[in-house]
Amino acid sequence: MVATVLVLVGAAPASARSVSPPAAATAVESAAGQGAGTEVLSVRGTGPFRIGARLDRLTAAGLIDSPVSACAGVVHTGVVGEWAGVILLTFRSGRLVEVSTATAPPYSPAGAGVGMSFAQLETIYGTRGDMISNDAGTASGYLVRFGNRVELFTGHPIRPGVGAFQVGPASFVERAFRQGGPC
Repeated sequence: MVATVLVLVGAAPASARSVSPPAAATAVESAAGQGAGTEVLSVRGTGPFRIGARLDRLTAAGLIDSPVSACAGVVHTGVVGEWAGVILLTFRSGRLVEVSTATAPPYSPAGAGVGMSFAQLETIYGTRGDMISNDAGTASGYLVRFGNRVELFTGHPIRPGVGAFQVGPASFVERAFRQGGPC
């Protein structure tokens, strides 16, 4: 049965795939190697953009675009290549601490992403995730923990549901969300 599913999922033309694939289909695609490229963003990062990667090395490799210093050693950047316009990076003290997106794909390894409802996230993650609020009580998000790293799905400013998806260490991603920023 699994072999049949893999064949059917892999056989669908890209134009026939839905914008928000079901979690099971995405997991099957990823397991089969069909979801490579800009399809999956995990708590480890994606492609060459791995949590903990050094800003100077990614810059030397020609992968960084438009770095902007924020504060206290925090730098936000865009990227070039297949991830350009899809992800933004945040570095602290020269190390990658957050990868974020406001597009779909990419999806989490479980199949969650921007454009889904928070109810859909609860269906995908069950008891592994929790709705949280920032310290000011002005924003909410859905947080999924993986050891000391997290996936954080936050709201969209003009419509209900997920508008942003971020991954990285809880000490940075969750803290920045709760406190209203990294600085």
